[in-house]
Amino acid sequence: MIYLITGANRGLGEGLAAAYLSRPNNTVIAAVRNPEHLTSKALHDLPRAQSSNLIVVKIDSKSETDAKMAVRDLISTHNISAVDIVIANAGIAKVLPTVAQAQVSDMLEHFMVNAVAPALLFQAFLPLLRKSQREPKFVTLSTTAASIADMEQVPIPNAAYGPSKAALNYLTKKIHVENPDIIAFPISPGWVQTDMGNDGARKVGLESADITIEQSITGLLDVIENATREASSGKFLSYDGDSCGW
Repeated sequence: MIYLITGANRGLGEGLAAAYLSRPNNTVIAAVRNPEHLTSKALHDLPRAQSSNLIVVKIDSKSETDAKMAVRDLISTHNISAVDIVIANAGIAKVLPTVAQAQVSDMLEHFMVNAVAPALLFQAFLPLLRKSQREPKFVTLSTTAASIADMEQVPIPNAAYGPSKAALNYLTKKIHVENPDIIAFPISPGWVQTDMGNDGARKVGLESADITIEQSITGLLDVIENATREASSGKFLSYDGDSCGW
């Protein structure tokens, strides 16, 4: 299997990369903002099962061209002719303003990284996904903070991160509708004890997020591996297999 994971040098992205590398006969393409960063170089130290290997590529979510350039590099330098699963994991959650307080610059930055960048990623990797010998999957890491239906149950000021992830959900569902040959769905990893998750928890007066990275990764792996066009594609899923409200 050949996997592409964005934001692969920390948090959930690193956890997913490590998990797939620990299984035999996998190629993990780790997309990172800066391949020279220490966290990116540390990916090469992750244990690998037999015949599994790692490729690190540069994809900055604020770049309009990095994803396409990464595809060209994968084809020309690494002889990658197909990708089976793309996991759009990279994201930001820098501020938690009310709508009245939200700054234009913050909103635009969150929409670029959390919604536009995954769309650009899909555009760039669609030809490689369509060459997969399996059922290709495009999975986006979302959040219940994006839920419009359940908004009143999550009374956290979130006027940059929340709507940007809601836009991501729309785009992912649209990918499902427009591409009957692709399994596409957004998935909530839960409120995970990553740097970003814990930072968000502290901003609302909590000590840490709810679940460990290991708990989330275990669930994500299972849902992604067992996803089908009929049962999963076009749904908003949770790491525990449940459905989330749009």
